[in-house]
Amino acid sequence: MSVAKRAGDDDQEARRELGERLREARRYLGLKQDEVAQYLKIQRTALSEIEAGNRRVEALELNRLAKLYRQPVAYFIDDDDAAAASLPVDVAHLARRAADLSRKDRDELGKFADYLRSRSTAAQE
Repeated sequence: MSVAKRAGDDDQEARRELGERLREARRYLGLKQDEVAQYLKIQRTALSEIEAGNRRVEALELNRLAKLYRQPVAYFIDDDDAAAASLPVDVAHLARRAADLSRKDRDELGKFADYLRSRSTAAQE
């Protein structure tokens, strides 16, 4: 396989992964493709192509999407092992919200999380 062919395959895979993350973030926030497309000032079909990995995303579009989806741009484009192991969108959202709490409130939130985990474990037994 030629180097150009491998690079093209890598690009396609990166676009597909980016599209999946963008779709997941949009759905988590309960946004419709029409709403996001209107925000970006693009056609809904263009957004659909982005989410399917069939259309490249311009840097300005990605920056606006990251702001809309309340995620850092790196969440969508980072392709190292840390990104693969990154937190699910809902957990990352909770972490960002918890960061604004006082230390005491974060401690209480941790205790509540421990309680929920133990309750879940007990229910499974």
